Amino acid sequence: MLCKGATSMNFILSVAIAITLLTSALIVIRFGRLRLAGADPQPLGAFMAILFTSGLDVGLIMFPLTEFPTYEADAEYGFTNALAIEFGFWGFLVWGFYFLTTFYFCVVEPKLKLFELRPVKLINSAVIIATCAFTGFLFLTYLPSYIDGISPVARYGLVALVVMVAVLSSTDIRYVKWLSMGSTALFLGLIGLLWLVSGMAPGEFLASASNIGGYFQHLGRFISPISDYHAFYLFWWFAWSIMIGQFVARFVGGLTVWQLLLALLILPSIPIALWFSLLFYIYNSATTLSVLPRLSMVIVGVIFVVNSLDSLIRLYSENLNLTVARLTGPGYVAAHWALIFGLILLYQFTPLKIEWIGLVVIGIYCSIYVLAFRHRAILTTPSTPKALTE
Repeated sequence: MLCKGATSMNFILSVAIAITLLTSALIVIRFGRLRLAGADPQPLGAFMAILFTSGLDVGLIMFPLTEFPTYEADAEYGFTNALAIEFGFWGFLVWGFYFLTTFYFCVVEPKLKLFELRPVKLINSAVIIATCAFTGFLFLTYLPSYIDGISPVARYGLVALVVMVAVLSSTDIRYVKWLSMGSTALFLGLIGLLWLVSGMAPGEFLASASNIGGYFQHLGRFISPISDYHAFYLFWWFAWSIMIGQFVARFVGGLTVWQLLLALLILPSIPIALWFSLLFYIYNSATTLSVLPRLSMVIVGVIFVVNSLDSLIRLYSENLNLTVARLTGPGYVAAHWALIFGLILLYQFTPLKIEWIGLVVIGIYCSIYVLAFRHRAILTTPSTPKALTE
């Protein structure tokens, strides 16, 4: 039985998701032909690579094989198969959160300027920093599951190195495109490697992938929390939604609103579906992965963590004016490495949960709705310096 606090949080979460989906639908109906472009527009392929690798982390690589047994065993997930549940936690509809925030930062924020208000800027930056540290903390926590027999020294050393690489990468915006494109290519290569190792025939892959249909058959079940664990995932998506929307909005390269929605719902879901279908086959066939594929999974997972931390560090450093130009190169690297790695270590001694961060983000959403209602002209005549209507 859920405690009263968890029930209340899940109710708030359900209402927030419903309002978010309704708002997204209204935006597409009203502004579907509006063409959007950010400050640093990129081709669709580069934009999606930046979004995909910034908006995901090592959990995409490592979690499914450990979660499939839980989804098969627990009665609350019994309405469909484990692959459909896993896909529902990571794919399709949840990417709509990023659509709404990307639209906001392309179209509404240039006029509303909510995130230029000092209290909002500080709260948003605190959310980004806390989420950044939480991502590193999850990586630290699950490393023994990824690398058998890793020593404590190597574990903390690897996390410190990952944070350092992410901070160095964040020093120049030019790195993000190449890091994201390279990470996406490595992820697709990992899919190919595990396919080869598993010996899966095309027909077996199609049989495994067909289980994803269970998600679309029960799509409505995924709008509100199925369980406390599902609520954790949804709060996680909310926690990331504003910061990722703020980050990737600058890279939108001339998509119309309806094209942006379809791109976000469909394009990231394709590699996710491929990866999860492959892992589901490996799980069902009880295939034992050798050292090479397991090491490859760790390497790609580490690069995904670097991508995520890079985008978050870059974002909060700009919000707080703690940039390379202000701190100088060595000062920037030292300050941000010490901040993030120090918070990762402190996370072990705090009760902070991602659900609380998600609630703060929902509160920011509420502020946006209130201000947007007061300044309805912003929504009736949306524009950005580079937004054009067809």
